Amino acid sequence: MTDTTLTPWEPPLAGTDATQILGSLDRMRWTFRWKTAGLDHAGLTTRIGASSLSLAGLLKHLAANEDYATTVKLLGEPMDEHWADNGWDDDEDWEITSAPDDTPEQLYATYDEAVARSRARIEAAVAEHGLDMTIAAHDDDGQHANLRRLLCDMVEEYGRHTGHADLLREAVDGLTGEDPPPGWRP
Repeated sequence: MTDTTLTPWEPPLAGTDATQILGSLDRMRWTFRWKTAGLDHAGLTTRIGASSLSLAGLLKHLAANEDYATTVKLLGEPMDEHWADNGWDDDEDWEITSAPDDTPEQLYATYDEAVARSRARIEAAVAEHGLDMTIAAHDDDGQHANLRRLLCDMVEEYGRHTGHADLLREAVDGLTGEDPPPGWRP
């Protein structure tokens, strides 16, 4: 049996729909955070080849994605005040391109705080309405998505970017692996 105090990222072996999808999302969050942990500015801003991606950019991008998904898409509300002074009007990849200007401490705090806000919003929505909750996000015909779809989209976003983080982190210092070691914390 898995000791979840040592491996809180481990999803349930046989959970409900809600605990399974939330467990999968959290596993991706934990793995991504581990892949970016403990690096200085040079490590966070390392790029591979011609790509503009860096771990710094991914931290800020996923932080923005967490807040966007759980305010605009979930609740139909504007993004948190933290994002008020952004450069998205001039650069649609602003969070990625501006991240190298931030300190490691700012990047880690931005990400960790966004995930905490997102977890709280999602937990409240699941507790009150379940995965079938109609959310604010909709298609061009006005058909609204449900919370299940939003969470699946978040898992997909993390899957894509955690793969990027694998490659970037290995290029920085050789760190590889699927999950953090038991007992790891940011």
